[in-house]
Amino acid sequence: MKVIYIGNPILRNISESVEVFDDDLKAFVKELSKTMYVEDGVGLAAPQVAVSRRIFVYDPGDGLRVVINPEIISKSDETVRMEEGCLSIPGIYADIIRPSAVRIHYQDEYGRHHEEDLTDYPARIVQHESDHLEGVLFVDYLSASKRAVLKPKLNQIIKESIR
Repeated sequence: MKVIYIGNPILRNISESVEVFDDDLKAFVKELSKTMYVEDGVGLAAPQVAVSRRIFVYDPGDGLRVVINPEIISKSDETVRMEEGCLSIPGIYADIIRPSAVRIHYQDEYGRHHEEDLTDYPARIVQHESDHLEGVLFVDYLSASKRAVLKPKLNQIIKESIR
């Protein structure tokens, strides 16, 4: 399984819901998780490996979590600024302001439904990975001037990924 980079149009698609919870899905989740750890990430969404489905995995430091068909039900009014990076945009980091807490509804790889309140780092990761399922990248939150500064680096990543 290979991580794709900014410039690949799959990263801009809205992902499709998962309807079938079978052994193929479990095998995909296992490979997605393995890829996340091999690439030294804390989260990885299916679109980042060229699969346009509503699945992501993450590990905030205390173990793997599998999230399928997520819906962020609510977000806190309180926000926090934190540096983010992305395996699909290697070498680029920027401070992004996001809500400090979220309530999320999702399914696991067995199709069971869950609802969780997340704060701090787990909330940050879930928002970042959920964005991937909507075709949104963290650099989309940057000001035009900050994006202009990063444009040469982003264009270089795009050029190298085409090769």
